[in-house]
Amino acid sequence: MTGSGILLVDKPQGWTSHDIVARTRRLAGTRKVGHAGTLDPMATGLLIVGLNSSTRLLTYIVGTDKEYLATIRLGATTTTDDAEGDVVEEAAPDAVAAVDDDAIRSGIADLTGEIEQVPSSVSAIKVDGKRAYARVRAGEEVVLKARPVTVSEFELLDVRRLPAAIDLDVRVVCSSGTYIRSLARDLGAALGVGGHLTALRRTRVGSFRVEDAHPIEDVDVASALVPAAEAATILFERFDLTEQQAIDLTHGKRIHVADRENGDGAPLAAIAPTGHLVGLIEFRGKEARTLVNFPTDEIATA
Repeated sequence: MTGSGILLVDKPQGWTSHDIVARTRRLAGTRKVGHAGTLDPMATGLLIVGLNSSTRLLTYIVGTDKEYLATIRLGATTTTDDAEGDVVEEAAPDAVAAVDDDAIRSGIADLTGEIEQVPSSVSAIKVDGKRAYARVRAGEEVVLKARPVTVSEFELLDVRRLPAAIDLDVRVVCSSGTYIRSLARDLGAALGVGGHLTALRRTRVGSFRVEDAHPIEDVDVASALVPAAEAATILFERFDLTEQQAIDLTHGKRIHVADRENGDGAPLAAIAPTGHLVGLIEFRGKEARTLVNFPTDEIATA
């Protein structure tokens, strides 16, 4: 069985995130596989997969900021706010032609910063215990509540004018929970011509980048795996333990560090003298407790 760690996958178009997990289970020979942050089948790019005990890190990875490259088509709305849905309405060609670059930049600026966003009705958000997209497919009308998100960067890279549409290449850096196709929909609505997403690629999740990812079709999981200790120290500040501290934390005890300065309570990656990840810890004053423990039976392979 493959050990504990994080696998960076460059998801191809047409694959679901579940497809990636299923393939990883077969390749790694383990059932304990999860992923951080779903990508739609249309989307490509970085999907972070956790194996064995490193699935415990995924909760912390999901909450990090994300970067995307996307193409927004102005001139039509769809049922899914992306190219996979049916076209609901198309704007008149002269209305599309009347949208100038300044209006586009202004619309993008209005969707930058801390905003309230209504997720797409075909998102994976649960409504009374059932995924919104499943309710839509069953014929229900679903309108989700607006939620606060942060779009820290919304950069216009290129404008291509077509006979009855405008394609915008953009780069977006945003908080967890932001829907890029909702940005496409809302930009099109603000400009009065409708809009939807035609391409999406996730290029970064937190400190993990797509340049370091592997294609799932021929990945060697054992060699591509980022060990748990390395993954944790990418996510968090490293705290090196003594042998006794490692033993105490492993047994569920708290540790006291006399020379520890008061921190901000952020998780730390607790690393044993052997180099393995003991767990994530949190300091309160000079005393630390375990937030997440990692099992010793994976040390040899982690």
